[in-house]
Amino acid sequence: MADSDLQSDPNSDKYVVVARRYRPKSFGELVGQGHVGQALKNAIETNRVGHAYLFTGARGVGKTSTARIFAKALNAPEGPTATPDNDSDISQAIDAGEDIDVLEIDGASNRGIDEIRSLRAGVGVRPSRARYKIYIIDEVHMLTTAAFNALLKTLEEPPEHVKFIFCTTDPEKIPITVLSRCQRFDFAPVHADEIMGRLREIIDSEKAEADDEALRLLSRRAAGSMRDSQSLLEQVLSFSSGKLTVETVHSMLGTADDQRLHDLTTALIERDAKSAIEQADLATQAGVDAGQLGEQLLGHFRDLLIATVGCEPAMLRFCSESMHDELKKRGSSWGVATILAVVSLLDQTLVRIRQSVHGRVLLEIALIQICQLPDLQRMADLMAGVKQSTPARISATGEKKKSEPLAAAPAASTPATAQPAAADAPASVPELSQQAEIPKEPQAQPESTAPAETAAAQTAPAQTAVATPATAPAIAATQAPPTTPPAPTTPPAALSAPPPPSIENLGPADVSEPVGATPQTIGTSKPPPPRVEPAATPAPAAATASETPKAPSPPKELPTSYPPPEWTPAGVLVLWKRSIERLDDLTADLARQYSKVELVEEGRIRVLFPADLKLTKSRCDKPEQKSKLEEALAVVAARHVLIESGFDKNVVSQPRAQPVSTSAERKQRHRGLQTDPYVKKCMELFDLEVVRVDDPRPS
Repeated sequence: MADSDLQSDPNSDKYVVVARRYRPKSFGELVGQGHVGQALKNAIETNRVGHAYLFTGARGVGKTSTARIFAKALNAPEGPTATPDNDSDISQAIDAGEDIDVLEIDGASNRGIDEIRSLRAGVGVRPSRARYKIYIIDEVHMLTTAAFNALLKTLEEPPEHVKFIFCTTDPEKIPITVLSRCQRFDFAPVHADEIMGRLREIIDSEKAEADDEALRLLSRRAAGSMRDSQSLLEQVLSFSSGKLTVETVHSMLGTADDQRLHDLTTALIERDAKSAIEQADLATQAGVDAGQLGEQLLGHFRDLLIATVGCEPAMLRFCSESMHDELKKRGSSWGVATILAVVSLLDQTLVRIRQSVHGRVLLEIALIQICQLPDLQRMADLMAGVKQSTPARISATGEKKKSEPLAAAPAASTPATAQPAAADAPASVPELSQQAEIPKEPQAQPESTAPAETAAAQTAPAQTAVATPATAPAIAATQAPPTTPPAPTTPPAALSAPPPPSIENLGPADVSEPVGATPQTIGTSKPPPPRVEPAATPAPAAATASETPKAPSPPKELPTSYPPPEWTPAGVLVLWKRSIERLDDLTADLARQYSKVELVEEGRIRVLFPADLKLTKSRCDKPEQKSKLEEALAVVAARHVLIESGFDKNVVSQPRAQPVSTSAERKQRHRGLQTDPYVKKCMELFDLEVVRVDDPRPS
């Protein structure tokens, strides 16, 4: 009986496992690594063989096998060739790992500097019978840093008769100095179809029988590793007494079959927690491990997600391509957002299962949580619809933010034209009038108070802005007009702005102003009564003017040039404060938290922060923040200024008190949110109500 027959005979003492017997022995037998084989063959044929190679990739994809094939090609008796004779003594010795000139070294067990020194000592010795002395170091990333450093010089300029081939699954752990001296080839995971084809060849060679679905299941289970697929195949062949079927594979691997997995996922999609738990219990009774079932669910929902977003059937990894249409239909009914949440939940559960002895309990909890998930996709669609159907928003302070600016309109001039204009107001204006409470109709005042009323009307725009076209005629009809017209007065220079119109003079242009333009607009239940002062005294006008809300001041213009700085302790403090004025809000807020500014030397300052503000100091030390600070200093000092930072150990920062909203402000925000179109739409869709409005969180 030939040796090859003894190696394949399970009853023989010379039996060799499938993964070793069917190991590739030529470039043509490499599965899924055609790009690597082609590159190495071209290097041999064009005489461009390097002195060091690095093969990287996952386990079982052919790195060491390719290294052996490459060594046989270089040391072939007839010279370097891409098709070496596998029957030669050198080739057979290399395949068996016994060739004296091809040294295979395990980097995990020979990782120290002493082993590398021994290797360097042997490099100078010429090969015994072959052309090259080839060092194949597997798991090279396991070498220590000292060992890598000892190898650098030899690796950079080895003798002409020496070649290095490194194999690793983790190239990130290899120093860049080593990577730069090697030609790197990345081995890709083998596709499931290619693995299945190779398994079919092995089955035929072993004179066994297997269903295609069983081989497809094994190829998917291998996750791109050819060696893992061959090990699983041999395990299943030992387990099975006849034809290899899908049921045999599931029974041996401890996994759930497709029908049970389909029923379980159907129960989850239908949010039937009772049925999901029962299906999981049946799978457990059939010998399925909880962790394996969780991994199968994760793979199934991964394919469900891939099909839902519109990928082709070839992108499926855990389900057969024939299930693509069904997966796409089921995923569309569930939504991408919900599937993403399920995948995240299953991934977290698998991590917990690996660290716990109660894997089944954790899996059942995850199944119930999946059934309790809300329809996240529907919620996302509803929110998108809300955003598209609401053109305006109201901020947390009650101010209405318009999607487009309102056109300015001329103020009404006489009461005679006010009422007709109010009657022709647009229909959208009453919506704004509902956002503020209409003030009560004031009582008629004596004749002597008419000037004071005029002054009060001039200084209370917030009280008159709430009137609407619908209420202006009624207010004008019930309010008693003054018997004598007020004497015209010329406003002082400080109050030279035109006075706002009174209630009688409101027209459609006036009421179209945003209700939240001033702080008193929303939430003012009753306007304050006008102050009564003698008409001849100008003091009331000044007093009421001081009560009028000030318009926002224009942004402060920063000077373009500054006086030369004084390089003294007091001068650098002024320099620092002026520089802060030129910074953006975030950087300025960080810079203001200093406790002391010291002068180191001319052109260099040291900024000290309180001892407990470590985060503030670290953020100021970041390159982007520090460059902004130095740019601002350069503008103020007219030269480059270096910044050092440190801590003032004698100073501790004082917590800044957060402003607390008053009751009136909270009511104002509450009323503003109730009338906000965005909030109203959400309340209608989700049947909600505004319970309270909290203070804005500090930034």
